[in-house]
Amino acid sequence: MKALRKYVDSVKPNFQEGGKFSWLRSTFGAFETFLFTPNEVNKGGVHVRDAVDLKRTIIVVVLALIPALLMGMYNTGYQHFRALGQAAEFGDMFLYGFLQVLPMLIVSYVVGLGIEFAVAQMRGHEVNEGFLATGMLIPLIMPADVPLWMVGLATAFAVILAKEVFGGTGMNIWNPALIARAFLFFAYPSKMSGDSVWYGAEKAVDGFSGATALSNANATGATGFDFMDCVYGLIPGSIGETSVIAIAIGAVLMLCTGVASAKTMISVFVGGALTAYLFNIGGATGMGSLCWCEHLVIGGFCFGAVFMATDPVTSPRTECGKYIYGFLIGAMAIIIRVLNPGYPEGMMLAILLMNTFAPLIDSIIVGRNISRRKNRVKQQAK
Repeated sequence: MKALRKYVDSVKPNFQEGGKFSWLRSTFGAFETFLFTPNEVNKGGVHVRDAVDLKRTIIVVVLALIPALLMGMYNTGYQHFRALGQAAEFGDMFLYGFLQVLPMLIVSYVVGLGIEFAVAQMRGHEVNEGFLATGMLIPLIMPADVPLWMVGLATAFAVILAKEVFGGTGMNIWNPALIARAFLFFAYPSKMSGDSVWYGAEKAVDGFSGATALSNANATGATGFDFMDCVYGLIPGSIGETSVIAIAIGAVLMLCTGVASAKTMISVFVGGALTAYLFNIGGATGMGSLCWCEHLVIGGFCFGAVFMATDPVTSPRTECGKYIYGFLIGAMAIIIRVLNPGYPEGMMLAILLMNTFAPLIDSIIVGRNISRRKNRVKQQAK
């Protein structure tokens, strides 16, 4: 590493102001900070200093996503061979899924990072590490058979219109990964409906439909799968959303490192469970009759609660606001599932809706706190 550090220092003047490659300063800076911890610190005395920066935060998120990614690769192969009615070894299943998911990851990163580097060069800004997490999230919330050109198009749409037009990392209103999914959901609904999402389905054995648990629940009021299969992740669905266990491993890592808010995460599950239970005891039919615990383990509910709702950029900053925000996401996800059969995956729309209202929630909470302090001062003055 010392040799690499020495080499980087030797070529660095070429990329600084006045150097022959100064126009690539942002690009060089991105690679330098990717390889090494920046040695620049704030000089003033009003800043809180600790070991946590954006790069470390994003790395934790990426590591937390690895279990869901690996399980998604295996499940893609598992569902493929299941559709064909063929027995296969673990290695064959994982290899098949790996070869299907890897190109999606490559396209997502190449398109997204390419746009971010280009925009940073045009603006003369630094390249932030935020897309390292977004680039992995985008493929994980899509079905395994989405064409690569759609992945690239959705990624470009999300990075440009949901992130860069607002000023880049930390300035966006909506979660970019969910905007990418929403774009494909409304532009190409046949590829995102979840009815037949597995490679090889066109050659499937008789009786195999490829329908997801959400599709079954929407049509019949039952998932059509064993509850534990839903927990393990051995069911059709988007790549990273099926395994509750893999998602839970990522959740523990993010909570232990303080990257994700437990207040938001827990509130999502409480809001979803309570709303689903109210539909259950109210005698609702169809999706509303599905047990509240099954609602939490199918579709993108767990994945959204852990990796999307907790996004610190698009969620409230106030502690009380996090409880309200998370609860409303969980409640809205179930309400959309039950009352709008056209959108059985309500988690995506619920999070995007609450992203929109997150600043309002913070504003109300801060306003209440200010009013309470004023009243307290008045009472003390008396």
